[in-house]
Amino acid sequence: MIIAEITVVPIGTKTASVSKYVAEVVSELEKLGLNPELTAMGTIFEVEDLALVLNAFTVVHESVFEQGAVRVVTTLRIDERRDKEGSIKQKLQSVANKA
Repeated sequence: MIIAEITVVPIGTKTASVSKYVAEVVSELEKLGLNPELTAMGTIFEVEDLALVLNAFTVVHESVFEQGAVRVVTTLRIDERRDKEGSIKQKLQSVANKA
């Protein structure tokens, strides 16, 4: 399982808020059949295939330009583990069990 986090920062916009851009990012990920989870610092999702992560990155990055941003900084983090199954839920549960 791959867990990915995408953070998009539009630059050169006329608004101080980026919430409309983030809402569109979430919508684009849902259109790809993903189940994005919004966090305060980015959006995370799980996939089985790295190609889907890279496609999602491209779609999200371009969607911000399509909304009128003149510059976009997009960060992608990928956590892929191949020795055993994992998930966002499993990772959170693991931390909770240590508390």
